Amino acid sequence: MSNHRRYFGTDGVRGKVGEFPITPDFVMKLGWAAGRVLSKQGTRKVIIGKDTRISGYMLESALEAGLAAAGLEATLTGPMPTPAVAYLTQTFRAEAGIVISASHNPYDDNGIKFFSSEGTKLPDEVELEIEQELDKVIECVPSAELGKASRLTDAAGRYIEFCKSTFPSRLSLSGLRIVVDCAHGATYHIAPSVFRELGADVIAIGVNPNGLNINEQVGATDIRAIQQKVLEEKADIGLAFDGDGDRIIMVDALGRKVDGDQIAYIIARYLLRKGELKGGVVGTLMTNLGMEVALKQLGIPFARAAVGDRYVMEKLLEKNWKIGAENSGHVILLDKMTTGDAIVAALQVLTAVVDSEMSLSELSSGMKLFPQVLENVRFSGDSNPLDAEAVKQCVAAVEAELGDKGRVLLRKSGTEPLLRVMVEGEDEALVRESALKIADVVKANC
Repeated sequence: MSNHRRYFGTDGVRGKVGEFPITPDFVMKLGWAAGRVLSKQGTRKVIIGKDTRISGYMLESALEAGLAAAGLEATLTGPMPTPAVAYLTQTFRAEAGIVISASHNPYDDNGIKFFSSEGTKLPDEVELEIEQELDKVIECVPSAELGKASRLTDAAGRYIEFCKSTFPSRLSLSGLRIVVDCAHGATYHIAPSVFRELGADVIAIGVNPNGLNINEQVGATDIRAIQQKVLEEKADIGLAFDGDGDRIIMVDALGRKVDGDQIAYIIARYLLRKGELKGGVVGTLMTNLGMEVALKQLGIPFARAAVGDRYVMEKLLEKNWKIGAENSGHVILLDKMTTGDAIVAALQVLTAVVDSEMSLSELSSGMKLFPQVLENVRFSGDSNPLDAEAVKQCVAAVEAELGDKGRVLLRKSGTEPLLRVMVEGEDEALVRESALKIADVVKANC
């Protein structure tokens, strides 16, 4: 079914601002179409949050007008992390939550994503229903039934308290020096307060959004600034969030990166030791083999999903497990939250740090990351090099040489005409050589 969606991608509707579909007229119509589909539940209330992009003002007004025409009330939170909107949608029993954000993309992109009344991403069939409404001409409900808009003044405070509630009340972060990088994004007025109120000594960077600097050389997608700051300040830990607060990358006291795979491993091992782990861990096709090996040694089940947090979520629900992650820093903890939440994930790692009296580098040392080499090969849209016999033979030969100490993954990019050749294993030289060998054969068969 998802193949027939024209506007919705894996994470809502996204694109360059001012180009279709991220234009005021289309977004107004999207608000109206969503309002028509979502008004069937009865509360007529929709929560709208956004990140710090300058285009958020324009798109928020357009959505608000569309929803009002369909008879729905818009409650505006102002800049708010994506998971906070999911949380507030649930607490207010709203029909839906809408987030205006392009997450980790540059400022001149933006997007619209929806959450259901349960705080989860909308099912494909609801997105499809909204798309069908988009083909119709906008019709206003009668004036007496038009929606109003209001501002939710205590949104930040409510969400800060929720985040703090996921950290054990018997513990405190006092004595920890933490650098918090908010990517000039939606967590800028939330994350520093959460960690400060729990007792940490917080040094905040990336907290001066101007509408244009979101994710610019800061945050989870560019950790050089936080690595430098952690070393300068002799901090214990660095926490880097992305523009909309659903990704977290951590940095240890030596300035070394701790990614989403390692974060999930630390949380799973801590819960196992406490006797509180239910089920296993879901990763993706890109999850490092080192995580699979480390979890196996602990006897923790592991499963891979397709790349994308919605696929990780599907696999978690299918298996009834609670922990899922992508190495890019999306960490889903279903016993705490309905969607990936970077602040909540960070707090669970800090729980392990404080409770086990171990540093972040000690906690992540149990998992050895295997060398991973990624080669991108451009190809014309018509050919499919993956079907070529020579490519299959080359991959089989490399897999035989790596044995159970490595793996090969070939996949098409979802966004551009690229084939991604990924090889990982224990021996870095062999991995590099193997990736180049496969990439050459792929090129020859494009």
